[in-house]
Amino acid sequence: MIVKSICELIEEVAPLALQESYDNAGLLVGESQMEVTSILISIDITEKVIEEAIRKKCNLIVSHHPLIFTGIKKLVGQNEVQRCVSMAIKNDIAIYAAHTNLDNVLHGVSGKMAEKIGLIHVRILQPKRNALLKLITYVPKIHSYKLREALFEAGAGQIGNYDSCSFNMEGTGTFRANDEAKPYVGEINKFHAEAETRIEVILPEFIKFKVLEAFLKTHPYEEPAYDFVSLENDWNQVGAGVIGDLNVEENEMDFLNRIKSIFDISFIRHTDFLGKKIKKVALCGGSGSSFLPDAISAGADVYISGDFKYHEFFEAENRILIADIGHFESEQFTKDIFFEIITKKMPTFAVQISDSKTNPINYL
Repeated sequence: MIVKSICELIEEVAPLALQESYDNAGLLVGESQMEVTSILISIDITEKVIEEAIRKKCNLIVSHHPLIFTGIKKLVGQNEVQRCVSMAIKNDIAIYAAHTNLDNVLHGVSGKMAEKIGLIHVRILQPKRNALLKLITYVPKIHSYKLREALFEAGAGQIGNYDSCSFNMEGTGTFRANDEAKPYVGEINKFHAEAETRIEVILPEFIKFKVLEAFLKTHPYEEPAYDFVSLENDWNQVGAGVIGDLNVEENEMDFLNRIKSIFDISFIRHTDFLGKKIKKVALCGGSGSSFLPDAISAGADVYISGDFKYHEFFEAENRILIADIGHFESEQFTKDIFFEIITKKMPTFAVQISDSKTNPINYL
């Protein structure tokens, strides 16, 4: 197994195109064709994690947080990032990160939190907008099945929990081929009418060229007619945070104590109790204070995330219970996601979860 193959497994779940503009997910150190002997999974990359990989003979580290966020102009050991990069290169260790791309999928970081809490009816809290396209095309009726299958295989036609979604309408297409044409049907310089099927499918914008390639390869016409139309629809499978429901409502104190136990934390920073039951839960792994308005708009009883600033707690205004459980603490189960992705396809491959402490925050 080579590094590239491991990267592709993760990117099937969390495509790199879904990362935020400020992020730097992907293969950060190492060669994509290098053979992998063993994998170490971590939340962060620190010198201790690199040393652990060396000790455990792991030559690929899969991390949630990227080691490199901005450009490195020199490698002289002036800071931990430079030292980690140098140490990884010297020991032939590749480093891969899946960060906001893993945050932005339904079954990613926030989805794993929801699973641990036991939420049902889980959906994206703030869906992405303007990220979908509609492909509209026309094909001879006898070729419509083959073309639809090619589009579906390329990733088009997925809506929520359904795939192979399309709209089809029968009609008649007309054209006349000139002397330089090589028509699939009809004759040169003669008007031709063909029974055609209009096909419409939805696709994420980032797979546009993959779908177009499959379309052009499969469509029988020399000059097929098609349109890509931008949509303003919410993409409910991709976005920030999640929201779901508890099977049985809980009082606020019992719920927060259960959260402390699940996430193995000693305290939670929270707003005043509102004296009502907890049923609808919104959450976002990592730094999610900016999505508080979405949680309130969605009617959540509690919003769980990390990195709330002092004044941001006031924004609850007795409409919702805020529970700040810490950045690292909220993302700790990300290691389980990586482990499940890799071992599901390669159950016998050597995959180890790091036991190095990487949380930079200590509590007294």
